[in-house]
Amino acid sequence: MQKFGQAQGRIEDRRFLTGQGRYIDDIAPEGALHAVFLRSPVAHATIDRIDVSAARMAAGVHEVLWAGAPGMVGVTPGMKGARVPNRDGTRGAAPERPVLARGALRFVGEPVVCIIAETRDQALDAMELVELDYTELPVALDLAPGAPEIHATAPNNLAYDFALGDDAAVEAALAASAHRVRVELRHNRIIVNAMEPRGCFAEWDGARLHFAFNGQGVWVQKGELARMLALPPDAVRVTNPDVGGGFGMKAMTYPEYVVVAQAARLLGRPVRWMADRTESMLSDNAGRDLVTVSELGFDADHRITAYRVNLVSNLGAYNSQFGQPIQSELFSKVLTGVYDIQTAFLGARGVYTNTCPVDAYRGAGRPEAIFTIERTMDEAARALGVDPFALRLKNVMRDFPYRMVNGTTVDVGDFPRVMNRLRDEAEISDYPARVARSRAAGRLRGMGLAVYIESILGDPAETTRVEFTSDGVNLHVGTQSNGQGHETVFPRMLSERTGIPVDVITLVQGDSDRIATGGGTGGSRSVTVQGTAIWATADAMIDAFTAFLSDELGEPVGFDDGIFGAPGRNLRLTMIEAAELARDRGRDDLLDHSRTITLEARSFPNGAHLAEVEVDPETGKVTLDRYTVTDDFGTLINPQLAIGQVHGGIAQGFGQAVTEAAHYDETGQLLTASFMDYAMPRADDLPMIRFSTEPTPSIYNPLGMKGCGEAGTVAGIAAVANAVRDALATAGVGWIDMPFSPARVWRALKEAGAVVD
Repeated sequence: MQKFGQAQGRIEDRRFLTGQGRYIDDIAPEGALHAVFLRSPVAHATIDRIDVSAARMAAGVHEVLWAGAPGMVGVTPGMKGARVPNRDGTRGAAPERPVLARGALRFVGEPVVCIIAETRDQALDAMELVELDYTELPVALDLAPGAPEIHATAPNNLAYDFALGDDAAVEAALAASAHRVRVELRHNRIIVNAMEPRGCFAEWDGARLHFAFNGQGVWVQKGELARMLALPPDAVRVTNPDVGGGFGMKAMTYPEYVVVAQAARLLGRPVRWMADRTESMLSDNAGRDLVTVSELGFDADHRITAYRVNLVSNLGAYNSQFGQPIQSELFSKVLTGVYDIQTAFLGARGVYTNTCPVDAYRGAGRPEAIFTIERTMDEAARALGVDPFALRLKNVMRDFPYRMVNGTTVDVGDFPRVMNRLRDEAEISDYPARVARSRAAGRLRGMGLAVYIESILGDPAETTRVEFTSDGVNLHVGTQSNGQGHETVFPRMLSERTGIPVDVITLVQGDSDRIATGGGTGGSRSVTVQGTAIWATADAMIDAFTAFLSDELGEPVGFDDGIFGAPGRNLRLTMIEAAELARDRGRDDLLDHSRTITLEARSFPNGAHLAEVEVDPETGKVTLDRYTVTDDFGTLINPQLAIGQVHGGIAQGFGQAVTEAAHYDETGQLLTASFMDYAMPRADDLPMIRFSTEPTPSIYNPLGMKGCGEAGTVAGIAAVANAVRDALATAGVGWIDMPFSPARVWRALKEAGAVVD
């Protein structure tokens, strides 16, 4: 058997690379009707009239749905949206988010009318016949008070006012500090742009709904469809096929899913919907979009005395499913980063604007928190005139378990060891020579350090079921792959513990009928929570078969290295052979095993990233020249998959730092609604990435795992941003916000007198 820590190629890649992947648009039922959505053309307006009479008569049209349509009677109008506690003890605002706009239009792209027809072209033609009359209203885009009100139930457009810590104590500590550093940061809005846009189809057999969509789990969607369509939970089956990228954006429910399911129920025929790219850019939940003001205090010896962050986040027009907690509760999970800070405060306000809703994007609050403190630490090192490594090393938490100011306990870690390994791997001693070479070529060079910690999120409970069939073994899991390699890692984990060959194990995921519960994929939870459940189920299998075989032989049987055996006997049975014997004996109870586990606490992936950039003063172009990572993911099940996750996360971090930004004009129109206007990072934007690991296994799960799915993004944004800031500082640029586009960088250099027209 292979052992953990050895690289293994992804099993699913052969299927994907040879065109055998089965995505939502590949598996829609033959003859399914097509749904398209008329979306709001303006950011804010009252709806005066919707006339669908001509559209209903158009060729091929089977149904037209809008908020007031007879076919929508009985559908719960309000989408689910989590609410966080306000500092005064109340809860965040809860304005209704309608499934289809009713009474008002609140962002460009909001679904208003759904057309269901025989073909997509017929549905699009009919959509042109809908008459939507509206009266435009003033548009709220500003995060400051005084913007036009969007919801009567949210005065001043305030969604929530969250606080953590003692602000007065922090202010007193800051006031008494020998040094005080203040930084204001703009976290630009990101459009997620998964390779596969959102889509779904629904089938109704007269009594039961089957809903398939390309999401990150099935149980949240199952619960919401049951609630909103007034169906008993056992009348709803939800499935996920192959999913072409999720990144948090596909973890939520969306209005289109409810409408498509209702249309299938009304018409008694399958209904399908697939977004195009611009439609996705307008309506998929966006990421980030906040402004932070951070302050760090230091004593005369450069030890941190206090830390404060006040932030305002843009929620868009409505509460998305997890929108309120992202920049409040989840930001607070790693508020103080890797540092020993017990005097800290977070004040977080969420504001509604006439833009697309904002929710989780890879890292969900953790990248924003680490970006804030790591940018502030870098500015502090510059202001204090000290080495960025030295300042961080002086202040990292060292004694474990360590209770952070947010009440969470970090079990293990060794940040100095990680940082020292990074320094060696990045060849810091040769950095001056690299600076000299860049200068000789007429370019500016900068180096950016980011040290991070990440708190695993999501449901701490998970279930695994192992089923022996006549053809092999089915491994049922409650997570959902959307690119992570679950088909590789989970069967391997079961094989490692039981000796069952990987090639006879079939992974079963994304089907609410085949496994009763599950937490889905998100928050870097999959390998730690699902992996622990697999291990627990494997142990239960070993115990059950050991007892069975002991009874069969009348003497104790042991299990070692995948083999059952008894001392002094020639008996040697594999797990598969033991299952076959159990089947022969009529012991069907031994052919199906299931265990649910709940982790006692979260694990904390951590690490350090170092980016080096070159800036061309003549064009403003930023080139990421070198990138080095040393991570602590605890026990690595498959290093190759972990490295792939880190690479992808770094690419997304680079994208936010350098190329990506969603822009709205003063009327609320999205100006970056295609790849002509929204700059995604490309393969040639990234260098080869050096990766190393210095693991300290977690004590919160039996294998010591920590998770790695979001780590690259958590650190990547800050590392790249710090490197660009360092390069520009050598040319006298005082400040610049992301994204570091050529035009923005060139203007900053020109204003600093570093370039001449």
